[in-house]
Amino acid sequence: MTVETTEHAGSAFGRQGRAAVLRGLGTYLPPRLVTNEELSRTLDTSDEWIRTRTGIRQRYWAEQGTATGDLAFEAGARALKSAGVDAVDAVVLATSTPDHPCPGTAPDVAARLGLGTVPAFDIAAVCAGFVYALASGASMIVSGLAARVLVIGAETYSTILDPADRNTSVIFGDGAGAVVLEAGSPDDPGALLDFDLGSDGGHKDLITVPAGGSRQRSEGPESDPSRFFFTMQGKQVFTHAVTRMGASSAALLDRLGWDPASVDRFVGHQANVRILHALSDHLGIDRDRAVVNLDQVGNTSAASIPLALAHGVDTGGIKAGERVLMTAFGGGLTWGSTAMVWPEINVV
Repeated sequence: MTVETTEHAGSAFGRQGRAAVLRGLGTYLPPRLVTNEELSRTLDTSDEWIRTRTGIRQRYWAEQGTATGDLAFEAGARALKSAGVDAVDAVVLATSTPDHPCPGTAPDVAARLGLGTVPAFDIAAVCAGFVYALASGASMIVSGLAARVLVIGAETYSTILDPADRNTSVIFGDGAGAVVLEAGSPDDPGALLDFDLGSDGGHKDLITVPAGGSRQRSEGPESDPSRFFFTMQGKQVFTHAVTRMGASSAALLDRLGWDPASVDRFVGHQANVRILHALSDHLGIDRDRAVVNLDQVGNTSAASIPLALAHGVDTGGIKAGERVLMTAFGGGLTWGSTAMVWPEINVV
């Protein structure tokens, strides 16, 4: 695993005799469906405006009283069922909407799943969180610290959106996805072959919730309620997303010796269909090889990649034996990519 997209040290995971292999995949969406038409009744927007700028037609939002941990629990339980196991050695939860600032959400989810006193922790890398969580879980397996890890991405972005801001409220949805990783061989289908991760804190203000943390609290009482809502500078984010995910994916493919034309399915973070198209063109991967489900669920941040993977399998877009490239970009700024040969797997 590297953290620099400009260095090509070869596949760190491929040089090991042990690999993290995908054995189970489960997802969960809250029952409340929110269409573009519904949002247009309270916002200065329309279904056409949203679809033409984002590709999103609908999303799911959690009902009052439902938190991120609830969605994570459901997806985690389904992933365990998919893998046919009831125990793991660790739980890694990617989220930027935790149940509480303190403690982390992962230990509670692990306890609710009946997993005992296994190590469990949160990762906050926003929309790149699931790839970061995969890298953390895979590293635990490759190092021998764990033999089986439950990795979850879960979000309730509806709890941090400004309901009057059409630029953000129309984009994000709630949801969760989880995978079970097990120790295996780098040659096994489903083995995570390598990772490329990066960050640039110099642009942290492009995607942020300004208030609620120690930075704001150290400055005194907060008088502006709007600072507790999610904010994003869309045009600059678009450019960084394509550039960062493109460079990260290209570096990973180079280390693996994969030509872009040999990638069967491209699973990019589901933020905006125009970003996915631009990224496909940038990498030289046919647009029709990209898995797209943002029209149905919106941008679900850390849940984006596993939800897209499940959609690909369910619709026949991802088949066993195919080369799959995954890449994501989020606040921080953070980004990351990974790849595998897709295994035979039942999604729950």
